[in-house]
Amino acid sequence: MLRLGPLVRGCFGPYERTITESYRRIFVDLDDLARQIVAWVPEPRNILEVGCGEGALTERLASAFTDRAVTAIDVTPQVGRLFAGDRARVKFRCQHAEDLAEAEPSSFDLVVLSDVLHHVPAAERRKLLSAVRRLLAPDGTLAFKDWCPSTTPIHWMCASSDRYITGDDVRYSTVEDWRNLLFDVFGPDSIRSEARIRPWSNNFAFRICPQD
Repeated sequence: MLRLGPLVRGCFGPYERTITESYRRIFVDLDDLARQIVAWVPEPRNILEVGCGEGALTERLASAFTDRAVTAIDVTPQVGRLFAGDRARVKFRCQHAEDLAEAEPSSFDLVVLSDVLHHVPAAERRKLLSAVRRLLAPDGTLAFKDWCPSTTPIHWMCASSDRYITGDDVRYSTVEDWRNLLFDVFGPDSIRSEARIRPWSNNFAFRICPQD
């Protein structure tokens, strides 16, 4: 499918970042998500964001954890392109989570996976989550956020945006389905906290602590 996003945003010129931020805010408040992550894990040592895209949430994480280094990875060659924070503390990599898990296992006590899995084919989701588990330190936490479907206009807008702007074959799942998949990978009691992220109840987040 043709990716319309880069074509449209290329017309915005110097206003691209401002317009992109405003459009994203229709669907999710990343500042609220960052506050929730800080509440869950107030003093992480090593932070990793998997599927960071162009760096919108990475920017909030770097701002929230002012004395911590952040590693952010994505398969897009434009990883971190719109990041406007302190690059001295952020390391962007065009890299698969599986490759990083092979090179640096058990290295991060906070891993963030936000609005990534609904872009990943169902058959590949367990593989990605297993790589995330290998990346987590023994006492580490996964902050997982995604979007659950509903019969509302905002879900139709979100689904259309994801599908036609990114060009991905987006597949959403219910909160219960996500919960069951996460239990399978991280253990039956691994979800320690749940939250809804503004401005829509479709935005849900889990604090996950893997079990041995």
